[in-house]
Formats: sequence, structure tokens, C-alpha cells
Amino acid sequence: MKDWIRLGVVAIGTALATVFFINDFSDQNTGPAIRMVSQKYQTPIAKSVFSEGAGINADETTMPKNGFVEASRKSLPSVVYIKTFVQGRAVSSWYEYFMRGGDSSSGYQGVGSGSGVIYSTDGFIVTNNHVIDGADRIEVIHDKRTYEAKVVGRDPSTDLAVLKIKGNQLPNIEIASSKDLPVGAYVLAVGNPFNLTSTVTAGIVSAKGRQIHVNAGNFPLESFIQTDAAINPGNSGGALVDTHGRLVGINTAILSKTGSYAGYGFAVPVDIVTKVVDDIIKYGQVQKAFFGGQVVDITQEIVKKLELKAYDGVVLADVQKNGAALKAGLAVGDVILDIDGQQIDSQAEFEELISYRSPGDRIKLTYKRKGRIYSASLVLTNIDGKTGLVKKEVYADRELGAAFERVPTVERDMIGIDYGVRVVKIGNGWFRRLGIAEGFVVTEINNIKIKDPEQLVDILSRIRGRVIIEGVTAKGRRGYYRYYF
Repeated sequence: MKDWIRLGVVAIGTALATVFFINDFSDQNTGPAIRMVSQKYQTPIAKSVFSEGAGINADETTMPKNGFVEASRKSLPSVVYIKTFVQGRAVSSWYEYFMRGGDSSSGYQGVGSGSGVIYSTDGFIVTNNHVIDGADRIEVIHDKRTYEAKVVGRDPSTDLAVLKIKGNQLPNIEIASSKDLPVGAYVLAVGNPFNLTSTVTAGIVSAKGRQIHVNAGNFPLESFIQTDAAINPGNSGGALVDTHGRLVGINTAILSKTGSYAGYGFAVPVDIVTKVVDDIIKYGQVQKAFFGGQVVDITQEIVKKLELKAYDGVVLADVQKNGAALKAGLAVGDVILDIDGQQIDSQAEFEELISYRSPGDRIKLTYKRKGRIYSASLVLTNIDGKTGLVKKEVYADRELGAAFERVPTVERDMIGIDYGVRVVKIGNGWFRRLGIAEGFVVTEINNIKIKDPEQLVDILSRIRGRVIIEGVTAKGRRGYYRYYF
């Protein structure tokens, strides 16, 4: 039955893959409907998404007496314009070639743009990861002043990033909560579409808990707020605010076949944003909590297969070896009904509730198995299956021209390996000449099990003759490389 449920997940993902994921950069492009835009400096289409806002009262679902004037006045000073620069990159399109006057030299400086939100008075700024991904230099423009920004941390799984500029008494945005934001509530999108700084558009919350399958990483988290406020290129990383001007989400993506506004935008809910940003500021990376299993939405097919009488809850489709769910007695096919008394109606809602927690937190679940109701208490773990803080450690070697990291426990279980070292960065050196790609997990070298980066570097620095490197690609396929010293 596990395989049957997994096939169902793939089918659902394929059916939902109709979203154009937009990159907030200044050039212009209209591309096909379904793709992740990676040529940032070629496309002017901006990632723009809305998020939920909590603490919403009943009167906030009606148009405020002063329109959106007060909300705009409060939120506009907290939204910044972000410019990114890439050095020494060759042209990648006819449009870029034309804009450079026919110069195809690699000395050209690519320029991109997006939006950001001032998170704290001392200069922490939240934006989308795709806005600053690959940039060699980042500038933040606020109140006609330009600041050099450094990247504090990034989280591809939520498409969020945190920047830091030197500043004091900056106008940080007021933060609401997205948990109670109702569908139909009025919201504003604030950002810099098409390089038109300080732009405000209005709409309503069209839906919540959307999964559009655009985020990267091994454990992508999506529970987007959908809105019909106009979002366009350059809005990515900007603010979605309620009628009080409080932050309820970070604009991230739009649904469009042309790359411009077509009525549907999506934002990361602010309750997810605050967890991610606070962790990055405090620890340098997100302290993600793991339940020890994977859940899927209940469909008509699953109802028939499991002989269920209702569509309530989510189905446990996979259980991690030695994970928290297994230790709590849960099994594949169990229907999870609530977390700490809060009813669960979708996979997105389940994953969002878990995302608020940290490793070591205890939660109580109610679940159904073969028509009977049970409860279980479990302690969430980190990516290594433990409850402590996690610090990412990368080991670089100049001669090999690459950087490596040990693959954590949860990822090893997901990939189906007992050990391995991931190639996280390829520079100029032996690995590039060999053709090994970033993301490849080395499991064995000449039949020697590779368990940590130092061991990998030591073996490759001493070995001579034939070398066979075995492992798993970033897409989960087994592969190997042969080389002769």
C-alpha cells in the first residue's frame, strides 16, 4: 500500500504543476507556463506571493472607511528595493546581447532586482531566496539611500533569505499572525514591480494552504496564501499586509502563462516567515523540526483503498526508520486527525503546523486506524534524528576544487543510503574536470564506504591508479564516475 500511496502523491504533484514560478529581475521575458526561472538576469518577471495575516477581526473583511490609505502609510516605509549584481557572466539571450550593444564579453555585470521588508530596526531584512540567489553583490535601497547588504542566511525550502545592512532606527514593519486570516479578507501587496518603487496594489485573500510545487530543497515547505492583488516582476520579497499595515506574508510567486499578473499570486504566511527568520538570525540556519514521516491528502481513491468513512485528516504515507513517528507507534495508513487539538484538513496545513515547532518540542496527535481512534505523544527531532541544535558544517578542499558536507540521518533515510558525503559546491579543480555535479552524494570510493568529508578528501589525496566513485545523484539515481590518476 505504501507504493500505491506514493504513486498517488506523484500524480497529484503532476496535476498541480501549473504554476509559473517568477524570478524578480529587471530584464524582460515571457516564457512558458511551467518552469523555474533560473536565468534571473534575463527575465523581468517577478516572483510574487501573498501570505496570511492573523489577528483579523470580522470588520477587517469589509473595506475600511479610509480605503487602504492608513495601511499604505504604515507599510510603505518598511519595504525596500533590492539590486543584485553578478560579475563576469557571458550573455545568455538575444535580449541581453541587444541591451549590451552587441558586446558578448564576459566582463559584463548582470543586474537584477526585487523587494525586501525591514524586519528589525537594526537592519535585518527578509526577502525571497530566489531574489538574491547567485548574486556576487547585493544593494538595498531605502529612503533614497543605498546600503551594501550581506547574506545572513537562506532557506530554499521556504524560498526565504535574511540580509543585514548597517543602520539604526530603521522603520521595521509591524508583524501580525497569519493563522486567523480568513479567506475573503482585504490585503495589500507592497513592492517594486518593474522597478517602479514603492507600489501598492489591493485585493483579497483568495485561498489558503496552497501547494504549487515551486520551492527547492529536499524538504520544501509550501502552505501559500493565494491572493488576487496585482503582483508583477519585482514584487518578489515584498510585503503582503492587512488593513492595519501589518505584515501577513512575503510575496513569492504568481500563476501566469505570460510572466505578468493574471489574477493569482502566492505568499509565504508570516507565521512561517517569523520562525525561519528568527532561527537564521539566532542560529545562522533554520532549526527545522521533523515528525519522522510523510503525509498526503485524502483523495477519493484513498478513501476506497483504506475503506474510510470520511475525508477528515491526512494519511501517513511513509514512516522514517527510527524516526519520531515510528517510535510513537504510528504506521503507514494511519489517518492523522489533529495536532495538539487543532484539526488537520490537508498536507499543507499539517506541514505548516509542524514548521512552527523546533527540535525537542513535544506534540500530541489524534489518529484513526481501522476505524478506531488513538492518541500518541512524540518528540520532534532535527535532521539528524536528535533533539539538539544543528549547525551546518561544510568542508572545502582547494586541490579537489569542491566543498562537501555529511548527509544527515533524515536525508539518508529518504535517499535510501546508510552513509554518504554530498558535494555542495564545485569550483576549479579535479571534481570539475571529472564532471561530478553539485548535489551528488558520494557513498563509496573503490569500494571504501565514505562516511565524512575528511575521509573523502584524505582518500582522494592519496589514491593512485584507477578510481571509481559511486553514489547517488541529486535526483536520487545511482551512478558512478571512473578516473585514472
